[in-house]
Amino acid sequence: MIIDTGMETSAHAPHVADSHDLIRVHGARENNLKDVSIELPKRRLTVFTGVSGSGKSSLVFDTIAAESQRLINETYSTFVQGFMPTQARPDVDVLEGLTTAIIVDQQRMGGDVRSTVGTATDANAMLRILFSRLGQPHIGSPQAFSFNVASISGAGAVTLERAGQTIKERRSFSITGGMCPRCEGRGMVSDIDLTQLFDDSKSLAEGALTIPVYTPGGWNYRLYSASGLVDPDKPIRRYTKKEMHDFLHREPVRMKIEGINMTYEGLIGRIQKSYLSKDKEAMQPHIRAFVERAVTFTACPGCDGTRLSEAARSSKIKGISIAEACAMQVSDLADWVRGVGEPSVAPLLATLQQTLDSFVEIGLGYLSLDRRSGTLSGGEAQRVKMIRHVGSSPLTDVTYVFDEPTAGLHPHDVVRMNDLLLRLRDKGNTVLVVEHEPETMAIADHVVDLGPGAGTAGGTVCFEGTVEGLRASGTITGRHFGDRAALKEKVRTPTGALEIRGATVHNLQHVDVDVPLGVLVVVTGVAGSGKSSLVHGSIPAGAGVVSVDQTPIKGSRRSNPATYTGLLDPIRTAFAKANGVKPALFSANSEGACPNCNGVGVIYTDLAVFASVATTCEVCEGKRFDASVLEHRLGGRDISQVLAMSVTEAEEFFGGGEARTPAAHAILGRLFDVGLGYLSLGQPLTTLSGGEQQRLKLATHMAEKGGVYVLDEPTNGLHLADVEHLLGLLDRLVDSGKSVIVIEHHLAVMAHADWIIDLGPGAGHDGGRIVFEGTPADLAAARSTLTGEHLAAYIGALSGQLKDTGVISSAGEHHG
Repeated sequence: MIIDTGMETSAHAPHVADSHDLIRVHGARENNLKDVSIELPKRRLTVFTGVSGSGKSSLVFDTIAAESQRLINETYSTFVQGFMPTQARPDVDVLEGLTTAIIVDQQRMGGDVRSTVGTATDANAMLRILFSRLGQPHIGSPQAFSFNVASISGAGAVTLERAGQTIKERRSFSITGGMCPRCEGRGMVSDIDLTQLFDDSKSLAEGALTIPVYTPGGWNYRLYSASGLVDPDKPIRRYTKKEMHDFLHREPVRMKIEGINMTYEGLIGRIQKSYLSKDKEAMQPHIRAFVERAVTFTACPGCDGTRLSEAARSSKIKGISIAEACAMQVSDLADWVRGVGEPSVAPLLATLQQTLDSFVEIGLGYLSLDRRSGTLSGGEAQRVKMIRHVGSSPLTDVTYVFDEPTAGLHPHDVVRMNDLLLRLRDKGNTVLVVEHEPETMAIADHVVDLGPGAGTAGGTVCFEGTVEGLRASGTITGRHFGDRAALKEKVRTPTGALEIRGATVHNLQHVDVDVPLGVLVVVTGVAGSGKSSLVHGSIPAGAGVVSVDQTPIKGSRRSNPATYTGLLDPIRTAFAKANGVKPALFSANSEGACPNCNGVGVIYTDLAVFASVATTCEVCEGKRFDASVLEHRLGGRDISQVLAMSVTEAEEFFGGGEARTPAAHAILGRLFDVGLGYLSLGQPLTTLSGGEQQRLKLATHMAEKGGVYVLDEPTNGLHLADVEHLLGLLDRLVDSGKSVIVIEHHLAVMAHADWIIDLGPGAGHDGGRIVFEGTPADLAAARSTLTGEHLAAYIGALSGQLKDTGVISSAGEHHG
């Protein structure tokens, strides 16, 4: 008798566990998203694209990744959650099919001076173990090689209960650390230039102090001139030894000065507490300029900048100390580790070797482990975070989330990054990438295009499907996917040259180069070839030079484009003049703030270990201002309505009529020129994307007077359609008589340049040389460098075709 159990049918049916092959998002409304619903395939590479501000990061980071991390955090006990950052649930109806998310973003790494590339990647920890095992002479445990551990010792009596008796014993202890006692593991020591604090040929009565806010007659000044410790009528250079000590180094002491109880402290101690203990970037410009003039940082003479104690530097393996190993270029260090070959530590050497090889594989072989992590660019910081995910990572079925992983990469390095993304996918992981680079879009299994515009004009899914489908679609990304900037028919003629001679900053090898002025110059080369060292090291920002680097904008939720650019000042003045009141009333951070929410617009309720809840202020309804302030109007609008305008609307509003304000109109024009016409004036800076912040900085710097503009990768975070807009802006700057020098990897900017300076041929000590200088057409024709090969392929021009048209001697036709 045969019984049909249905086993044959079930054997061919897919297992129910295999049906969870999609990440489902329904009704996402985070930031500018408009009820976005989408299904993303798991174990595939999905690229999210769209113009800057279209909602890519809101969907990927603030919705999918944020909810994944929040759910994982909720599995811990409430006690553990109390030590973790609290996260509110994203504004979304349904999220299904989430897996553990590993976020690799472009946030800069910690700026602490003790944080290095080695400490951030655990490579230093492995090196310390290696030297504690094999180093000769042997000096101690791994912490004896750590510049974060100080050597300490102590002794004293301890009371013990033993066998029913109380006895006292003398005990001593010692900890051997690797910290240099002179600089405390910082590698640098600071010194104050006294000539920047005072003019010693003058007396205090004659105004000797040259420190900001220490003006004659002010309390800071009278603290010294009326203290009675020094003669205010005697030139400082004639002070006695005691007077000079009291003036500069006296310990804090309470005393009565001009009838008021005050704390007197030596000038140097007071300067260190009031200026040097604060974040320099958060200072007012004139204070920051003073600190940069007055404080000098030099390599510690006790450790020669290595951060390590003499004992730690004395222990060596094959003639190399740990300080020398950390100072090596990583690619060289990997070769040295291969040569150690000690069987007793074989597992440690294998792990260390794999970590160092990952550096090289990811395009960071030019770094050294002692490089301060705070000096890394956004792209370098992201790749350093990726180190632990490269190689033979055993993780599968997790979701990797990347934010523009090709940022700061030369076209040659983009190929290697693409290979890494594909390898992560092929291990069975879901890879979500926010990206503008066409070469990375091309390898995607699935593409999601958000838009159609930015800000309130975006937040919807315009296309979802394959790369081929995107090319054929009518979206902005689809239309610009195959864009190629054409070489210029005629390049500009330089008006002069900036001579750089014998440049040796970092890896530069005595570089001599003439940078043409009055034209658009692009400095390019593979990552680590010395571009930034050449430009920022030889053309520092200062008189006549306006430098826009990649440092992130610092600001709280109270900061917005109006406050950052200085736009709010003329607006407040215009409101005050039209209504006959004080300008301070029109600031939500000052007298005009809503008393209930203190000008924030929302009320935050702290729920201990649970996520803080933000609710719109019921008094001001989120407008941030006191009701009485909103009664004052300019051109029929109150201040909250003006701050809710987009840049484009505000430019029209302040351009004429009753609200005409030339100063505000000029700032708004610069914001529009850099492609930020969609931003609202009151949008918090914390909600801006990296590309938006970069262009906001550029718009602000455009107001500065200078003949030379130095821009560091201005296309970072820009959509293909926005790059064309940026090229027009650069042309306008040059045509107005400025000299523009751009550090850039984007091939469209290279093709549009008047002159190219290419550094290389490699990175680190394999770079630092000029491998080409000339016009883009010459570079593409010669194909003598990696940049030349990629530029020739980009413009689709063969050197033979170029020669046929006679544009140049060995180059010719070019087309977009």
